[in-house]
Amino acid sequence: MISKFHTYLSAFLFFALTCLLSACQPYQETDITLPDGFVIRARIADTPQKTEKGLMFVKHLPENEGMLFVFEQETEQYFWMKNTLIDLDILFLNPSGEINAIFENVPHTYTYTPDYQIPVVHAPARYVLETAAGTAARHDLQPGQRLLFEQVMP
Repeated sequence: MISKFHTYLSAFLFFALTCLLSACQPYQETDITLPDGFVIRARIADTPQKTEKGLMFVKHLPENEGMLFVFEQETEQYFWMKNTLIDLDILFLNPSGEINAIFENVPHTYTYTPDYQIPVVHAPARYVLETAAGTAARHDLQPGQRLLFEQVMP
């Protein structure tokens, strides 16, 4: 009986460890060059787990850092700012890196923010770039401009 228990316990622990390690996959990064030459070093969210986590619980994001979300095709993408502790600029990009839409200074939320008060932004995109609030204004970003980066596949 004890032997059977140890077998089940070992199998459970192996499964739990495998799940934990797969959730902790390191982020790849890419450099994104804005039209004025400024470079943002972006972590790549290319799995459902990384996309869901996004920049949740991040307390500070320097101007030269961000997160690039990668999707299989250009479709309407919705971003719900649950547990996002910092204000963000969010850029929706087409497959060639051109800006489709910009949402500036999207407000932060807290763990206790009611769902009906959580900001949601959406637009068509193949890629979505989240940057520190104010980045779009400081670099005069406009729809139609192209950002340069190595195209990433999910």
